Amino acid sequence: MKVKTVLISQPEPKVENSPYAELEDKLKVKVDFIPFIHVEGVESKEVRQQKIDLNDFTAIILTSRNAVDNYFRIAEEMRFKIPDSMKYFCQSEAVAYYLQKYVVYRKRKIYVGKRNFQDLVASIKKHKDEKFLLPSSDSLKPVVPQQLDKIGVDWTRGIFYKTVVSDLSHLKEVFYDVVVFFSPSGIKSLFENFPDFEQKDTRIAAFGKTTLKMAEKHGLKVQIKAPTPEAPSMTMALENYIKDDKK
Repeated sequence: MKVKTVLISQPEPKVENSPYAELEDKLKVKVDFIPFIHVEGVESKEVRQQKIDLNDFTAIILTSRNAVDNYFRIAEEMRFKIPDSMKYFCQSEAVAYYLQKYVVYRKRKIYVGKRNFQDLVASIKKHKDEKFLLPSSDSLKPVVPQQLDKIGVDWTRGIFYKTVVSDLSHLKEVFYDVVVFFSPSGIKSLFENFPDFEQKDTRIAAFGKTTLKMAEKHGLKVQIKAPTPEAPSMTMALENYIKDDKK
């Protein structure tokens, strides 16, 4: 079966000329975006129950845009005035850029990692006297606490938001040639919504080793994998597969 339809289990990118739009135009396939999971902020009282007092911290570690949004939301709900001296350690340039939504960039002390958390650790290590707060979701990559414990800084994790399975009941009778997953949570959502899901002719695409492992654990056959040396991005992996499929 030729690939004509692709379902991306994430929100649609809010950028012009997204690589998925290019994929649609170039290969004449239909690409839909339906988030299989979504984020919900926890209430400030739940943060208090974690024995977190925002006054105690001199630095914030931000690993995602969700972390940024929910830290500032909780601060507002708790009526905590964030001091100008607060230091922000952002995992990537994208997170640091997003921080401008809340603070005047040039007036703040902001440290930026290149891409992954390990890149940021070197900057954190240089500020060992700070008291760090890590606003996170209820699911946190093990590498984060491992790296922070390893360098011996004073840090506290606060669960400020949670990853929640989306209702996908509207997809029950809908078929896509390819379904693309980017996290183990997306696979979990599929089987929570459809416990009796059978792959049949659906091609599965998985980004990252943990996503691939979760797919295989649930008995799915993964035909499209990324990142690889030949396809560092998911759009490239999809393009390569669809081109081969059309031969």
